[in-house]
This record gives sequence, structure tokens and C-alpha cells, in this order.
Amino acid sequence: MKKYAVTVLTLVTAALILFLGVSSGGSAQNDTQKDQEKDLPKLVIPKRPSPEKFPCSKCHNYRPADRKKRTLVLYHTEITLKHADDRRWCYDCHEGDKLKLSSGELVDYDKPYLLCGQCHGTIFRDWKAGIHGRRTGMWNGDKLYRVCVSCHDPHQPKFKQIEPEKEPVSPAAIK
Repeated sequence: MKKYAVTVLTLVTAALILFLGVSSGGSAQNDTQKDQEKDLPKLVIPKRPSPEKFPCSKCHNYRPADRKKRTLVLYHTEITLKHADDRRWCYDCHEGDKLKLSSGELVDYDKPYLLCGQCHGTIFRDWKAGIHGRRTGMWNGDKLYRVCVSCHDPHQPKFKQIEPEKEPVSPAAIK
């Protein structure tokens, strides 16, 4: 009788866990995104897309998507792709009014760190820790974190080299 009760209890527990997982909308993609976002700061300030060009669907709903890589001559001519440009094209990262992760999952433009973090994992880790990027706020309170596109142009993210400062004068050399 005890063995039967343990088996029934195990089955009921398993069914409850399955039910809770399904009813909460748990999916592998949602779990992956939650894992990526679990250590994020309290407040993130993204650079918003320009209202002239966003939402993308303002224009792209009326034009068929040309997914082949080419030089842009009619629209978006101000964009020069210098970001893995020999391997990337617009539709690798953009899909409609969303950003597209390598898994195919779509995320809002206010979460570019999820897209950038796929290739730049160590920088993403450092950004979450406050080592990379500009962070302001209180030591032991709310902080403001800038996201990747607050400082980097996503199409040409590399900063120009900075000339190093002269080395400091040694105290012994000061007279």
C-alpha cells in the first residue's frame, strides 16, 4: 500500500510540475532570455530608434523584403556596414519592428544587449558587472546603465583610436 501511495504521489507531483510549466508559458526561448537577463541592472537607458525610420513597418509593410546583400542606393544610404560586414546583412539582426537573435527569437529594440551579447559574450558579462560601458548612479542604490547602442553605432561599433596621454612626470624629476 505504501509503494502505491508513493507512486501516486510521484505522478501527481509530476503532473503538477508539468501543468505549472505549461500554464506559465514556460518555453525554452523564454527561459534562455530570462537566463540572459537575470543579472541585468535595475534600470537601462536605451537609445531609441529615430521616429522617421521607426517603426520599420511604416515602409517595409509596403515593400517586399529584398534579403540579398547589396549596396543600398534608395533608402538607408547613410548606413555603412562595418561590423562583420563580410559575413552579415541587415536581416541577420533585423526582422520587422524587432531585433532578431540567432535563434530566430525576436526582441524589442530596447534590448539590444541580448543581440550584441550573442557574439560579444565577454563584453556583455563585463557590461552587466559595470566594467564595460558608462554607468552612473549611487554606489549602493539605483544605477543607470547605457546599453550598447547608447555608445556604439551598431553598424560601425568600433571607436576611433585615441592618442595616449603623455606619461606622468616622476616626482624625482620635479624641481
